[in-house]
Amino acid sequence: MRFFKKYIAFIVLLGISLLGFGQGQITKIRGTVLDAETKEPLPYVNVSFKNTAIGTITSDKGEFFLETRSTADTLIISFVGYKTETIKIRKGVYQELKVELKPDAVELEAVIVKPGESQANRIIRNIIKNKDRNNPEKYTYSCKSYNKIQVDINNIDDDIKKRKVFKQFDFIWNYVDTNAVTGKTYLPIFITESISDYYHSADPKMEKEIIKATKMSGVNNESVAQFTGKIYQNVNIYDNYINIFDQGLVSPISNSGLLFYKYILLDSMFIGNRWCYQITFKPRRKMEPTFTGDFWVNDSTWAIVKAQIRLSDMVNLNFVNDMVATSEYVPINDSIWFPKQLTLFVDFNLTDKTTGFFGHKTISYSDVKLNAPFPEEVSEMPTNLQVEEGALNQKEDFWADARPFELTPREAGIYQMVDSIQQVPMYKTFIDIINMFVNYYYVVGYWEIGPYYQTYSFNEIEGNRFKISGRTSNKFSKKVMLDGFLAYGDKDNRFKWGVGSLYMINKNPRVALSVRYKSDIEQLGQSPYALTEDNILTSFLRRNPNNKLTLVKDFTAYFEKEWFVGLSNKITVSHRIIYPTQFIPFVSVADGSSLSNITTSTVTLNTRWIKDERYVSGEFEKVSLGSDWPEVNFDITKSIKGFAGSDYDFWKLHLNYYHKFNVNPIGYARLIIDAGKIFGKVPYPLLQLHEGNETYAFDRYAFNMMNYYEFASDQYASFYYEHHFQGFFLNRFPLIRRLKWREVATAKYLVGSISQQNKDVLQFPTGLGEVSKPYIELSAGVENIFKVFRVDALWRLTHLDNPNIEPFGIRVGLQIIF
Repeated sequence: MRFFKKYIAFIVLLGISLLGFGQGQITKIRGTVLDAETKEPLPYVNVSFKNTAIGTITSDKGEFFLETRSTADTLIISFVGYKTETIKIRKGVYQELKVELKPDAVELEAVIVKPGESQANRIIRNIIKNKDRNNPEKYTYSCKSYNKIQVDINNIDDDIKKRKVFKQFDFIWNYVDTNAVTGKTYLPIFITESISDYYHSADPKMEKEIIKATKMSGVNNESVAQFTGKIYQNVNIYDNYINIFDQGLVSPISNSGLLFYKYILLDSMFIGNRWCYQITFKPRRKMEPTFTGDFWVNDSTWAIVKAQIRLSDMVNLNFVNDMVATSEYVPINDSIWFPKQLTLFVDFNLTDKTTGFFGHKTISYSDVKLNAPFPEEVSEMPTNLQVEEGALNQKEDFWADARPFELTPREAGIYQMVDSIQQVPMYKTFIDIINMFVNYYYVVGYWEIGPYYQTYSFNEIEGNRFKISGRTSNKFSKKVMLDGFLAYGDKDNRFKWGVGSLYMINKNPRVALSVRYKSDIEQLGQSPYALTEDNILTSFLRRNPNNKLTLVKDFTAYFEKEWFVGLSNKITVSHRIIYPTQFIPFVSVADGSSLSNITTSTVTLNTRWIKDERYVSGEFEKVSLGSDWPEVNFDITKSIKGFAGSDYDFWKLHLNYYHKFNVNPIGYARLIIDAGKIFGKVPYPLLQLHEGNETYAFDRYAFNMMNYYEFASDQYASFYYEHHFQGFFLNRFPLIRRLKWREVATAKYLVGSISQQNKDVLQFPTGLGEVSKPYIELSAGVENIFKVFRVDALWRLTHLDNPNIEPFGIRVGLQIIF
């Protein structure tokens, strides 16, 4: 994914973080409540600021944390059976408390306990019964949204401050603070705010957002500004499952919540003029995808009034030490409660003691209008998200009036601090290094040199292959990108080369034009997502000699137009010459003569559709972040014999269906259905050469136990299903679950055929045939080994008599997953 070098660190951090008000400083309190006599921690103790509605309860370990912008200076700590404590606190600073409550002997009347459902469970059933009425996502509405995101480096200690590498950054230590949730010190490194008009339709499901103002420390770019809106940020307690990095965590008010949680009724009181109940919850079993916390619910509407949920211990989630989400709702009429403020805090660390990152997110809502029709200009927006002209240049007076609360001096100072950091030479060097490892390119002025992993490789055809490649940087142009490469093999003594250009006519919606030419070797029948043949890793991970490479001269031009979010067309014109080799000869069936090459000139129309797609855009590339809906691609290709030297006349149709979806609570799945048909007479290199894999690297989009040039078809259909169980089974074994390994299984099915007329064009290479008898392979594996490795055991179930095949194999993948 290609991004501008200055902002690459910001993109990495922001991608991770995505997921009562007054003025002045923030008061932060972290503490523990104990029994004064036994010194045992006391769970579910009420802790609140005096004369406010700001409060919390202690956890099972007796711990609590509170933050407020209010001017409150007194803490009230109360619990049934204990004397209430009143403690003075210091305003606007971080402080830690250890509170011991003294037992208070109270004589109670006799209580008769009868069997039956608890009061807490009856309340939960009422909440579930009324969820559709109370869920804001079930309504059509518009509102104004304020969004604030902050990213911090945590675990800042004196040893770090003394390191020579930070000598140029001494001025930043004035911004170090302490987090109330974790007790860790942290240094803010990024802050962004946005003000937007947000529109939500329940039926049909649709989101539209216009960002009116956005402000980012160290960044002033419209492509990045899209992340500051609400569309990319959502944690809704009314969902049955709250998705955090592909993990479907069970909501405490899920329809199946009683199977996963234990509930306790703690308290009841008026909030405003509404009588409410306080419920606390905790998981029934360890390592299940659940939360701990509490919420208040209104006794007449059964709507959530406020809630705090926290990631439960030992949830199988990588790099996330802690996560806390809070929500506060207000009534907008007699029956409907709507969010007033949502906050999310995430602690990212490799281990608890290493330096990591905090991500904070705050969303505030105002001017909520229910069932109001969308303005015409909003309904006709070609994209779901629009950054209004001038949004990046709003004055400070605007922000002072628009914010729902005033930034603290430390928060406001982050803008200036980050700008100062970017002027330090060491910072610029650090960003260049990060950019090289993330993007595989090293930036030098107007040029980006890379990808570096293609500099050297080796294969049977070329021997040692050396390659120099690069492209223009954003400093050269943000509208035009030029690229090229030069490669040489010391065995075939042949130079290969290529040049290309991409012109961005428009970025949102995307309209682009590209032209490129190459003369290089290719592996026909390789999946588009496999490691490229000139990747050094491919050279070392091969399980067969890669002597099936083919020289190809290819001229391609395309015009791409996105009509609106999710729907686009691409017209591609291609002139392609394929040359034979001693391993892949072109020999006529009719007379045994050899063909010097195969030439085609084709025009392809691609239609791509994915509803409600989320994406990230750089200056030239647009990368999909997926959708809850499937992605469908349909291609129509036409070649006319004699046109631009084409040797063949044919039509080719191709349909691809891809869907990644949650199967909560047992993980998530990928389903791919692929089908195609060729009309006309063509030689075998123009058939569908099914995607094999002759490396030990796992390739999701290939048949991993199939060789290259093993199967071809002129009509075919394939089915692929992959299920990630996310530790659903392994988490039940006490010794294994600490490893946090996760199960994964796949099934692949392929069937196809070749017409007789296509069999009679060229003699097939040894081993190539049709797949009228279905090809099937299965795999079972474990992922998340050391958090980055995946190992699969694969079984090939059919075509076991084919030459040079393996019925069983092990494949390894490298992946970073949460």
